[in-house]
Amino acid sequence: MKTTTYLVTGAAGFIGYHVAKKLLEQGFTVIGIDNVNNYYDVELKHNRLQLLEPFEQFTFLKMDITDKDALLDIFNTYKPTIVIHLAAQTGVRYSLVNPDAYIQSNIIGFYNVIEACRHYPVEHLVYASSSSVYGANEKVPFEETDFVDNPVSLYASTKKSNELMAYTYSHLYQIRATGLRFFTVYGPMGRPDMAYFGFADKYFKGEPIHIYNNGDVDDDLYRDFTYIHDIVEGIERVTQYETSNDVMHSVFNIGNNQPVKLMVFIEALERALSNALGRKVQFEKIYEPLKPGDVRATYASTDLLEEAVGFRPKTSIEEGLQRFADWYVGYYGVR
Repeated sequence: MKTTTYLVTGAAGFIGYHVAKKLLEQGFTVIGIDNVNNYYDVELKHNRLQLLEPFEQFTFLKMDITDKDALLDIFNTYKPTIVIHLAAQTGVRYSLVNPDAYIQSNIIGFYNVIEACRHYPVEHLVYASSSSVYGANEKVPFEETDFVDNPVSLYASTKKSNELMAYTYSHLYQIRATGLRFFTVYGPMGRPDMAYFGFADKYFKGEPIHIYNNGDVDDDLYRDFTYIHDIVEGIERVTQYETSNDVMHSVFNIGNNQPVKLMVFIEALERALSNALGRKVQFEKIYEPLKPGDVRATYASTDLLEEAVGFRPKTSIEEGLQRFADWYVGYYGVR
């Protein structure tokens, strides 16, 4: 039995659940923490946790990372070897209406996590950043060396702040830390606030979907959609990769490296749901202007990731969306 103990924050979340599950299947000890808030469907979060409960080496603690004393106590009690910090207030548009949630979770919460890593040293802190840090960058593909000082949402600002704090703590206290800039993650057991999930919800409620691209298919939005299993493998490999002692902080993109037009993605989702249901699915569409904080394109260069850990995401949107559609139809029992 492996003795490495992982602390996974946001274990009831989409990425956190899949990461914890993969580690548990490999025999690792996993301590999962999450505040199980109601930003989206709490039942889905509980169902994720229920799938992790059968693993004897899994311990779940319901707590909020903004509670510094409680977090320090967890580090003191369980002495994690590696921390995978995924807990955060997500979403770009929500940050326009509830900025407090982002400051509390993404700034204060992140500070508490990295402070705990300082007081109770760990071998590696791997934390979630975001493609949103690139802002309205028009140079593609996005490279980790690009200028990222013009975020266009508060969410992006908090993620850039995380990278800065991690760099500082790595420099001052020799904390080995790696930030991962995720690019539009999707898949089974996903987040209902994500567009593809919301499109499926709308369809089965008999409602139109809203597409924020002005209806201009020739000047459509591009997104680098990344399947969840690719994200998990990337995280797993990054936790284990070796680096020179003088490189204490690193940042990597994890994206599919093959951006597709939003409308192509939507059509692929329609086909996937059609396959899952055995009948033709076509969304009713309403086109609207781009929303504040949205960007026209995301496109990840994954060269640095591949150089460091020998991996780049490879799941096609057709394959990934079919897995999502099959899960969705089964989970919700829709026809």
